[in-house]
Amino acid sequence: MYSAIVHWPSAPVTKSLVLKSLSSLTPPIPIVDSPDQEQATLFWSTYDEIDHELVHSRRTTVLSSCYTFRKALIRKHFLSRCISQFIAKNPQSPLKAAAPRTYEIELSFLDELDEMFVDELWELGKELEEKQSWWILKPGMADRGNGVRMFNSRAALERIFEEFEEAEDDDDDDQDSTAVVASQLRHFVIQEYLSNPLLLDPLEALSDKPQVLVGRKFHLRVYCVAAGALKVYFFHKILALFAATPYTQPSVVEDEDGDPLPIDLSSHLTNTSLQTEKGDENVRLLEELVSCHILSDDSQSRLSEEDMKNILDQIAVILADTFRAAVQVPTHFQPVPNSFELFGVDFLVTHSPSLPNPYQVALLEVNAEPSIELTGPRLSWILEDLFIAVGKACVDPFFTQEITPWPVGETREGLIKCLEMELGM
Repeated sequence: MYSAIVHWPSAPVTKSLVLKSLSSLTPPIPIVDSPDQEQATLFWSTYDEIDHELVHSRRTTVLSSCYTFRKALIRKHFLSRCISQFIAKNPQSPLKAAAPRTYEIELSFLDELDEMFVDELWELGKELEEKQSWWILKPGMADRGNGVRMFNSRAALERIFEEFEEAEDDDDDDQDSTAVVASQLRHFVIQEYLSNPLLLDPLEALSDKPQVLVGRKFHLRVYCVAAGALKVYFFHKILALFAATPYTQPSVVEDEDGDPLPIDLSSHLTNTSLQTEKGDENVRLLEELVSCHILSDDSQSRLSEEDMKNILDQIAVILADTFRAAVQVPTHFQPVPNSFELFGVDFLVTHSPSLPNPYQVALLEVNAEPSIELTGPRLSWILEDLFIAVGKACVDPFFTQEITPWPVGETREGLIKCLEMELGM
């Protein structure tokens, strides 16, 4: 027999889902406030509420819902670095095409940029000068769209950091919802902007569809579960999170004095935490979008079941190699037999009609403790199914020791297995 400790102080929705999952097991698991030294214990809690020292000292009797070391996945600059190192050793990896070009920088003040453009950002500076290409700046440790900016010139990047520095001295409570304070951040990634996203209209999936369809950008939120050392699964119900406004190619707009205006990110950022007033209007299941018109070209074609399967197949191999890359950096990712973790992995689907495979999946980022409450009430049922599946796949086998073979590629309880490794941790 074992008991569970469930602490989610700031995430009541997650807590309720965990409790439902534990009550669905046979027999239901009793909930306690503290571990018993004589009894096996499950910590299914937020990272900071877990006794990680106890987890590592009792590897056969204590199970944790978080890996202690997983920065290689959840910190944008660490993820970029481990992927680039993996690709260098494995040039045939699907990550080579799936990971957007990325630069990692570490700075706190604007005047540090000059030296970086002479050194680590030299190639970026040359491209900005020659092509005026678009890039996205992301703080390495921020989430929910905070600090995300777009730029297409060195001067525009400098203005962004000027804005961050000004925000530090500004006590105005009415700041931009994505504002950050530069001195509180050091690590950033500069990621290539993918200018050919697959465009669909989420309203076409409704029974009362609009007469005029408008293409909007979206990203896929994939719920990925890693267990032990190491199995990786992803949930078959995948969310499509749409931008708030119709898609337009990024461009520079100037005011009457010729000064550039801030770029409206509403058609480019697809993070639902920036659209709280929209409810779940911009959230769809990927499968709901099958038969919707593809609006990123003029072909009048529709997204098919075969297209969706192609996207799922790409997600499976990209996830597998992402975790293979992470385990190559043991100081920042240490999967252990008595831990499991749920991640929210974000992907963008690009559309290039002239290619043999017109839909290419790109990995954007990996999120720990994903903000599942932003899924919205309409699709809350998939979260219940997800957490019940995690309980059956990760919790029950650890304590019962009843493990049956589960081949890679097979789906059980809605979880698709995409990787199995023996790391000997």
